[in-house]
Amino acid sequence: MKPTESELEILQVLWANGPSTVRQVNDHLNRAREVGYTTTLKLMQIMHDKGLLSRTEEGRYHVYQALVDEQETRQHLLDRFVDTAFRGSAMKLVMQALGTSKATPQELDELKKLIDDLKPSSND
Repeated sequence: MKPTESELEILQVLWANGPSTVRQVNDHLNRAREVGYTTTLKLMQIMHDKGLLSRTEEGRYHVYQALVDEQETRQHLLDRFVDTAFRGSAMKLVMQALGTSKATPQELDELKKLIDDLKPSSND
């Protein structure tokens, strides 16, 4: 399931901080931009209904936890982005990213190492 942009913001808070109340998530979101408590509450209730979050009661509070894995969600979103924006070509994505930003020599060295690691060895 593809989370919306707002849902992804909430998931990122939960992935970083673990199980949290609506107030804790809302306080974290408000560090970046103004988000009303009731907006966060409603979104988290919807996410619970969609199966993105679990909810347990602790006294007067509901504690929410992400039910979707961060790495799997990131990979799913990246796959969809590459498919729609770059017609399925990871190479076009990399070339676009490298062409519009200034990669440091260290980052280029890391990319070279990654490419070398991805190449099949001549002993195969």
